[in-house]
Amino acid sequence: MRMKAAVLREQGKPRPYVQSMPMTIETVDLDPPGPGEVLYKVIGAGLCHSDLSTIENLRPRKLPTIPGHEAAGIVEAVGPGVTALKPGDHVVSVFVSSCGDCRYCNQGRPSLCQSALGARTAGTLVSGARRLSINGDPLYHYSGLSVFAQYAVVAQNALIKIPDEMPLEDATIFGCAVVTGVGAVLNTAQVQPGSTMAVVGLGGVGMNALMAGVVAGAERIVAVDLNAEKLRLARELGATDTFLAGNADVVQEIRDATDGGVETVIETAGAIPAMNLAYAIAARGGTIVSAGLPASTAQFSYLHGALVSDEKSIRGSYMGSCVPKRDIPRYIGLYQRGKLPVQKLRSSTITFDQINQGFDLLADGAVLRQVLLPHAA
Repeated sequence: MRMKAAVLREQGKPRPYVQSMPMTIETVDLDPPGPGEVLYKVIGAGLCHSDLSTIENLRPRKLPTIPGHEAAGIVEAVGPGVTALKPGDHVVSVFVSSCGDCRYCNQGRPSLCQSALGARTAGTLVSGARRLSINGDPLYHYSGLSVFAQYAVVAQNALIKIPDEMPLEDATIFGCAVVTGVGAVLNTAQVQPGSTMAVVGLGGVGMNALMAGVVAGAERIVAVDLNAEKLRLARELGATDTFLAGNADVVQEIRDATDGGVETVIETAGAIPAMNLAYAIAARGGTIVSAGLPASTAQFSYLHGALVSDEKSIRGSYMGSCVPKRDIPRYIGLYQRGKLPVQKLRSSTITFDQINQGFDLLADGAVLRQVLLPHAA
């Protein structure tokens, strides 16, 4: 089939993107699904910092490609051997397609599954195939998804079925922002009722982490960001304390306000200054969980003696340490009961013509989640 898609042909173009136009809107050919693959209609796709990092060339990818890894849609057709999904099913995408039977999957840690790593690096589907092309010239798949398009062919394990009554525009962000932010709190950090926690970086992932802190019953939730408007929304969503990250004395202010720091700090900004701040505001015996992805060459350093004497812990959290088939239905249940109001994080819906401007706004930190509607006029 032929469809409209946003194509990235060159990384590292200068800002503003509305002028340099890193994403070009083109007519693309999409082949039918092969064995174990699913064709689905993309109803909404979220603009995420991981996509922005690719545009900035902080995380190099095979080019040309169609970016996008966070989406919701409706199954159109299935390839041979697909039994878990059928046409008409509503689904969300996940950016790690796990095999279900490796050492990590068997430990209940599918986010660490390596089965799709080679394909991800090569820009193919798990099978090694490529279903995207323009006038006979192949395009590379992005994280096995490439959802800045009207349709996508993906491995069946990259999709999670969701209830039909779930609004798809809200469901869009469950496969990345929600699982990453909520999972970092509930799975990786396992925040306990009555405890204290902080979130450093209030993008879509950070706001989800904040809401998860409320769900977990944290007594004190500190929100930290450079944007004062985001701090206002953070209070609305349940933060008990808010601090501007740009203030010179912000670390001391937080430590004073929390009697020496907080027990758990969730870093979601994907920047080393944010990680430094997170480490500094953790109390003795505290845990720092980093869920943000910085440039692939970025390094974080600390005084090792202090790490030992303070008994701090530093943990990574990839895809929220989630088991998608287990956790996404749970998180949707929280949304349906009003405990995870992700609709409040949607800054706007956009069309293909606005996608470069959308990434300018994301780079400025002026928005939380913008949702691309590929079929909008």
